[in-house]
Amino acid sequence: MTISLSDRERQFLARFEDEVGVTVRDCVVDEEYDRVLYVVEAGEMAEAIGPGGRNVERIEDDLGRDVELIEDADTAEAFVANALAPAAVYNVTISENDDRVAYAEVDHDDTGVAIGKDGKNIEAARRLADRHFDVDDIQLT
Repeated sequence: MTISLSDRERQFLARFEDEVGVTVRDCVVDEEYDRVLYVVEAGEMAEAIGPGGRNVERIEDDLGRDVELIEDADTAEAFVANALAPAAVYNVTISENDDRVAYAEVDHDDTGVAIGKDGKNIEAARRLADRHFDVDDIQLT
């Protein structure tokens, strides 16, 4: 699947890769919540975060906005679980009836974390799951 990035997103992606030295698969600038979402190569999350979150803090200071990292995955199910982190996701099932819907079983105590303030977390997960795996919606169960 081809992902289209704006010039600004390409610049932010390149800056993160150059500064931190990890592979970034996608970058979304979320103006509504003044944040940048990076999809990091699977297996490189610890390096992307850095000791004590140092890399993320440095990039946040440099960009002047919040940075959120999502680990890439080989399957839609694993990607949805990663996109909803740090919520505890027990299981993700993809239904392929008329629409492709991911049903994510989230710990009851983490439902608020998965949704986020004003729905920002679940909306970001939906947007990224659509971009990477053609998932039309994510429903929490």
